[in-house]
Amino acid sequence: MTRVWKWNRPVTVREVLEDLQQERSIAYTTVMTVLDNLHQKGWVRREAEGRAYRYEAVSTRAAYAAALMNDAWAQSDNPAAALVAFFGMMSEEQRLALRDAVRIVQGPETVEPATQGSAESAGSTGSSASSASSASSASSASSGSGAENPASATEGGGR
Repeated sequence: MTRVWKWNRPVTVREVLEDLQQERSIAYTTVMTVLDNLHQKGWVRREAEGRAYRYEAVSTRAAYAAALMNDAWAQSDNPAAALVAFFGMMSEEQRLALRDAVRIVQGPETVEPATQGSAESAGSTGSSASSASSASSASSASSGSGAENPASATEGGGR
């Protein structure tokens, strides 16, 4: 899938093979089997072109990753604890990306006017920070359940 996403266009088995052979030796039939399996699973669509097929991703890499995260979260018996544990594993850069994503999903209607925004934003930032701190404390306090959830989320995502 990585090669199909990389090109972001329909690709042939031969193109994928030639790209992979730059890194390692691999058989044409292996690449053909993998692409056929991806087609059967619904991850790629294919269109005949002469005696070959051109394969194209059905969804983006981001949509695929989101589906994996959603599936892993759904597998948890305590989704809130799983999220707290997951957020605790994130780098600062990932947390900033998460904040940006939440702003995008919430849409412009949640943005406050500039005249009110500065005082209220400072309060909401403090509130978010204390909520995150509380969540982190809760995770630390219940280290038994917090330690179990990341493993089960990983197992659930790997299926």
